[in-house]
Amino acid sequence: MVRYKSNDYSVPVAYGHREVHVRAYVHEVVVSCGTEEIARHKRSYEKEDFIYNPLHYLPLLEMKTGALDQAAPLQGWELPEEFMALRRLLEARMDKKGKREYVQVLRLLEAFKIEEVSHAVREALRLRAISFDAVKHLVLCHIERRPPRLDLDNYPHLPSATVSTTKAADYMSLIS
Repeated sequence: MVRYKSNDYSVPVAYGHREVHVRAYVHEVVVSCGTEEIARHKRSYEKEDFIYNPLHYLPLLEMKTGALDQAAPLQGWELPEEFMALRRLLEARMDKKGKREYVQVLRLLEAFKIEEVSHAVREALRLRAISFDAVKHLVLCHIERRPPRLDLDNYPHLPSATVSTTKAADYMSLIS
């Protein structure tokens, strides 16, 4: 966080404890480190206000996934509903590792538009390909306009599923 006129504005966690330059304009506050612009926020004229960009905190949350539900910067962050569906499925399948994968999916928003990531999450849910790797692959395929190749050959450590046709006679064993 950087402070300007009694208000705190977020910067990416990578720039913590570094010297930055703050430029305040009528409608916005721009923070730069050296020649690189690292944050841009709408200016607040309130007193002791906190202005967050949730993307600034994702690298930290990736390491400390236990803070995901209590993190103040994420409060009020309106994400499409498919993100919550993905999170529920990831956590149900992988518990703590699922939280970390969910934060990795959120980190895709650092590089891609929310519409692109949201589309990929919807597609991953539809295909039941519930993982960060699948979502990232689907985002890239959508951008590059190529069909996705979600096969398990790249993941030999996952158990392969064998599904056979069920015969009605198979249920007779349940009666005895």
